[in-house]
Amino acid sequence: MSEPLLVVKKLNARLGAAQLLFDVSFEARAGEVLVLVGRNGAGKSTTLKAVMGLASISRKGLSGEITFAGQSIIGREAHEIARLGLGYVPEERRIFTDLTVAENLEVGRMPSRTNVSDAPRWSVERVCELFPKLAEMLDRPGGHMSGGEQQMLTIARTLMGNPRAILLDEPSEGLAPIVVERIAESIKALKREGLCVILSEQNMQFASAVADRAALIERGTMTASGTFAEISASMVSVG
Repeated sequence: MSEPLLVVKKLNARLGAAQLLFDVSFEARAGEVLVLVGRNGAGKSTTLKAVMGLASISRKGLSGEITFAGQSIIGREAHEIARLGLGYVPEERRIFTDLTVAENLEVGRMPSRTNVSDAPRWSVERVCELFPKLAEMLDRPGGHMSGGEQQMLTIARTLMGNPRAILLDEPSEGLAPIVVERIAESIKALKREGLCVILSEQNMQFASAVADRAALIERGTMTASGTFAEISASMVSVG
């Protein structure tokens, strides 16, 4: 088994006087999909944002260890973490609605990681192979796309940064079932490319379709980890 690419140990996060995460620990490897599951408000998205150095969580409010590709990233700025090869796809998508699809993709472009042999190398052509729908609308403004098309675009834009790992926050949220199936197939394709994928998800059917492993988060605490079947059983037992 390969060494973990992302390691999180005893991660705590505070926002003012409120503690949001309590000793959250997990690890993920290249070519693996780890799904963080749990109810709405359990702390899944907060975990991803804390790892990425984002949101209103003050860096002073973080403690524990976060290591990516052998380097400590806890307390670093988000753009520094991104340059190391950790990509992030927000739940809100945050595409540039006035820019075309092609222009949105160019915004995310970063040089190939020539010093990392296993890092996938992405181009406009390659992301359009992953999401053929985007190839048909390269000149379309982002604001004239459906929710599913915008989700494909925001994943593709993140891939243009040539990440070694990608954090996906609720990728199936608000999407039609047929689009959810397409997103699931794209995540499986990213796994085959050797990408490390960590995602937060409430849709258990979607999660079961893509997960190699899963971790259950409840009230900011990771209460179980293992196969998806094991985690599903845990959720039933506490539900």
